[in-house]
Amino acid sequence: MCHVTEEPEVKSRQSARFEDRFINFSISIIKLVTENRAVPRSVADQVIQSVTAIGANYAEVQNAVSRADFKNKIGISKKEAAETRYWLRIIEKLTDSELLFPYLKESQEVLFILQKNVSTLRTKSATCYMSHIFLFNSGSVQ
Repeated sequence: MCHVTEEPEVKSRQSARFEDRFINFSISIIKLVTENRAVPRSVADQVIQSVTAIGANYAEVQNAVSRADFKNKIGISKKEAAETRYWLRIIEKLTDSELLFPYLKESQEVLFILQKNVSTLRTKSATCYMSHIFLFNSGSVQ
């Protein structure tokens, strides 16, 4: 069986930092759209729903019951981040505001963080699979 080499407390500190970052991002978007009257209510509702789902699903990742559950929740968080970026681009065009640049930048960074998680899972899965193949072919696994 493949094991994660990262210390659990390091992993949980990093997870807590990401969760805090996602919470702060959600709060900043909520404030942005509720304080800006140029954003239609339907668009504001959509972006609030998607941005808060990023962190909510990431929080669920910390209590995943299986590797598949973990991958699923990370995948959902990533999809919600992409949707948030989409809504922010619409808001940018509706308001014709360059003030959205930091929000768009943060949405892209959130996507990169989540993509790194997805890529790491794929790499670890491939490494584990190749390790098992090597052990089996070398006669170490019966």
